Amino acid sequence: MAGNSSRRGAVRKDGTKKGQVSGSGGKHRRGLAGRGATPPAEERTKHPAAKRARAAAKAADQRSTGGGRPGGGRGPVTRKSDDGPETVLGRNPVVECLRAGVPATALYVAVGTESDDRLKESVQRAADAGISILEVPRTDLDRLSANGLHQGIALQVPPYKYAHPDDLIASARTHQEPALLVALDNITDPRNLGAVVRSVAAFGGHGVVIPQRRSASVSAVAWRTSAGAAARLPVARATNLTRTLKDWQAKGIQVVGLDAGGDTTLDSYDGTGPVVIVVGSEGKGLSRLVRETCDAVLSIPMAGPVESLNASVAAGVVLSEIARQRRG
Repeated sequence: MAGNSSRRGAVRKDGTKKGQVSGSGGKHRRGLAGRGATPPAEERTKHPAAKRARAAAKAADQRSTGGGRPGGGRGPVTRKSDDGPETVLGRNPVVECLRAGVPATALYVAVGTESDDRLKESVQRAADAGISILEVPRTDLDRLSANGLHQGIALQVPPYKYAHPDDLIASARTHQEPALLVALDNITDPRNLGAVVRSVAAFGGHGVVIPQRRSASVSAVAWRTSAGAAARLPVARATNLTRTLKDWQAKGIQVVGLDAGGDTTLDSYDGTGPVVIVVGSEGKGLSRLVRETCDAVLSIPMAGPVESLNASVAAGVVLSEIARQRRG
């Protein structure tokens, strides 16, 4: 027992007991402090989840800014960001856009896409129009559409360059004609917008004005419906449609709304002077402030039991009558 005690109490030459651990004297206290909870996997730079998160963020950024990728992230058939380029997807929509002369910056064809007459025509028309034709991995187009609905082809269309409302008045003065304009109120279908643009161009009008908000814009769909008329007729955007109409009234232009319950029939209206026809939607009609601004509200006489006409059809009927009056 005595021997064991002596071994436990043995002393080294440096004066320390065997088994004794030297401390740091508090010098390394900070190194011994806890580091807190383990960060999420996405925040650990070398973790696979973090790498995936960075890749997803980069892809999202490329889609939102264009990023050199076809369409910059716009989705199936057509999708666009506000005032940004849009991408038209699918063989029929693409070839229809090219036939209508829709301006485009690039035609994308997925590598290995099986050719058909529509694809051949799209490539030929793009080449004739000087549009860049690029082969891209199919995955690039897959990211733009749901369930691969792109059919191996996409067309990038730049944002439309809108005119200022004053430019429409200037256009009428240049032609030395009484202004004939159309304003769209609550029209949200781009096909209606395109059809109105086509009618205005066909009947000698000088332009179309749309509100900046809550309105259809000149998209590829509107371009196609206008049959290329959007390239020849200016379309303006008004920050405040009511204010623009009042400004035009001050310049001697009569503001006439279209409504089935109007107080003036088209048969009795004289449209030979400067006029802007305001067209509302089928469901909502004219908004309250716009209606109150109108100098008159026109109705179109109809023989049948139909309560109202499609907005673009109604605009075409009125424009045709005004054009007839001006020819006479």
